[in-house]
Amino acid sequence: MKYILASKSPRRREILENLGIDFEIVTADTDESSEERDPCRLVETLARRKGEAVLQLLRGEGRDLTDTVILSSDTVVEIDGEILGKPKDHDDAFRMLSALAGRRHRVISGLCLLSNETSGVSHEVTEVEFDSMTEQEIEDYIANTNPYDKAGAYAIQGEASLWIRGIHGCYFNVVGLPVHRLQVLHREIFGENLR
Repeated sequence: MKYILASKSPRRREILENLGIDFEIVTADTDESSEERDPCRLVETLARRKGEAVLQLLRGEGRDLTDTVILSSDTVVEIDGEILGKPKDHDDAFRMLSALAGRRHRVISGLCLLSNETSGVSHEVTEVEFDSMTEQEIEDYIANTNPYDKAGAYAIQGEASLWIRGIHGCYFNVVGLPVHRLQVLHREIFGENLR
């Protein structure tokens, strides 16, 4: 099979590369607005929307999609019933990190696999526990990193790991692509392993 990653995320790209998956990246503008308040349904809906947008783009270009699978994903952070996406600005990043500091939260990623013949969606949930952070530590973190392209304003594999007390569930889900869930979904849809 040929794989297309419908994401600009360098983290998702790196995960697939480390798995030895041969793929290309194709993205399409996608409306990510939604009234959905359930984070699990939200990430599945947005993951499907992203994949379908790329599928339509490639069909519009007359691309041969035989034996081609489009992989799309979306990740959010949820705490106290509030869904945290990517922060809009410094104040939003500060607010998010302040809410997460010293507490547990959930990271939820939706996955969608699409081909010409079939599709499927799934999601993964991981609990993450942050250590407490002072206001100055939060300010320094924001100044030293780029929190604006990450759900919840942090990347577990970067400097934020200094404050991660523990996780329960899939580490790769927190990075942005739950590989075990991806393998399971691939088997369910196509009857074979991803690798």
